[in-house]
Amino acid sequence: MLPETKKREVLNLAQKRLVRTRDLEARGVSRMQLRKLVDQGVLQKAQRGLYTAPNAHMDAHVSLAEVAVRSPKAVICLLSALRFHELTTENPVNVYVMLPVGVQRPRMSNPRLEVFWASPNAYHAGIEEHLISGVKVRITSPAKTVVDCFKYRSKVGINVAVEALRDAWRKKKASADELWKIARLCRMTNIMRPYFESIVA
Repeated sequence: MLPETKKREVLNLAQKRLVRTRDLEARGVSRMQLRKLVDQGVLQKAQRGLYTAPNAHMDAHVSLAEVAVRSPKAVICLLSALRFHELTTENPVNVYVMLPVGVQRPRMSNPRLEVFWASPNAYHAGIEEHLISGVKVRITSPAKTVVDCFKYRSKVGINVAVEALRDAWRKKKASADELWKIARLCRMTNIMRPYFESIVA
């Protein structure tokens, strides 16, 4: 039987952020006690190994936090990063993530993933950390996201890439220096230049 004080501690924690099984075990809550908390309605299962309070106010981007918890090496990118940075009105069904070459695809069915692999330099460039539902989530910066859209234009569409570049520039979310630094690294300078020149003209 879990003491009421411990139950309140768990509930307070789960109201603020996604809670992992190991987070609760570190606080002295056994797996059997965890199951009872779920049965009693104190906690609800968000997905495998992740829990929230039933009345928790979760961030609109909570699916990104779920991915970060389950796959720490995943970096949110492309359409999911565009959505996070408000550079698109589209709401992608899948979560787009980037991993270093050689890292296995995460075993996740919910949320569904679109996985891309990148060289070490491209993988590490332009990463920001954002706190979502109490979880640190790594997301490509606006500049890196735009360049990635051009790099993977065959997957996301050139129109998406051009619109992302236009919005990032007009909303001042990426400077020319930031864009060209990443573009040079990803060898996208020649591809992006005519589109950029037409936007700033």
